[in-house]
Amino acid sequence: MTIKEFGWNQYFENEYKLYNNGQFFPGRIISDYGHLVRVITENGEILVQRPLSKGDETQLAVGDWIVLQNDEVNKNVRIVSVLARYSKFSRKASGNVVKEQIVAANVDTVFLMQSLNKNFNMKRLERYLIAAWESGAMPVVVLTKRDQATDLENKLAQVALTAPGVDIHAISSLTGEGLDEIKKYIQPGKTVAFLGSSGVGKSTLANTLAGKEILKTQEIREDDSRGRHTTTHRELVLLPNGGMILDTPGMRTLFLWEADKGMEMLFGDIEELVLQCRFRDCKHGSEPGCAVREALKNGNLEMSRWQSWQKLQKELAFLEAKKEGKAKQKEKQWGKRIAKYQKELNNY
Repeated sequence: MTIKEFGWNQYFENEYKLYNNGQFFPGRIISDYGHLVRVITENGEILVQRPLSKGDETQLAVGDWIVLQNDEVNKNVRIVSVLARYSKFSRKASGNVVKEQIVAANVDTVFLMQSLNKNFNMKRLERYLIAAWESGAMPVVVLTKRDQATDLENKLAQVALTAPGVDIHAISSLTGEGLDEIKKYIQPGKTVAFLGSSGVGKSTLANTLAGKEILKTQEIREDDSRGRHTTTHRELVLLPNGGMILDTPGMRTLFLWEADKGMEMLFGDIEELVLQCRFRDCKHGSEPGCAVREALKNGNLEMSRWQSWQKLQKELAFLEAKKEGKAKQKEKQWGKRIAKYQKELNNY
């Protein structure tokens, strides 16, 4: 087994040049257990202590390629650095804290998974699509549990309207329907992340593609189609064909972290309309020459899409305000440190 099988390529080779002097060696994080991470290296798998956090420094995430060094003093291996990522799927960490949480790194394709039962939710899919476009990876919508679907054609049409230009596949891990269509994304050296809420069948699909049970699965509740968190940590798995899948714990709510590119990709038509309004500060209420109101009136813009855009804009504006507040707080704290240091120098 070589690191090339786990996605090592020319991009990371170039990023690693600074460290390629014999003292260090590269590895990829394949599991995250909190204070420990499992890493694949040229010499096999090892467990490495996560460095102590010092503020908002670069996070470690499953999929990251890292630089390692043998610590002769402590007789262990330590993490020296994280190589630059070519993609990352992020969200705002849950709770009141203003912090980015990286869900998956260096992913080529993201399977945005929803099941064709009571879990089917277009508003949730919009958020996943925005985050996926922002990540730099290619989004693919995978609708699971096709064997349980009611009104399949109508649901496929809804997804097509929500995700224009994105590949959509309806599959069943139970019957095998649609599986051949999604296997084309899982290629040697390429990483596919499975993202979706609990109970959509991420682990079941992973086991089906692997041809054996590599991840544990649980039954979902029939009354509301919800499942427990089968996957409790993120894990990167190498499949027999050489491709890799990154399974993630279910996310009940996806709070966006960054969304400029994602909003443009998903709501580009609305953002174009906003620019066509007569007044730059148009509130799209009673102002004359409002292109948005005109589009709503003549049916060129659906009210549900407009409402989704408005809601997301408010959420993102609130997040930016909190980010700005946090930045000002840090700047103030840094200013106090400098003033204290200067005072100490003057008293020396």
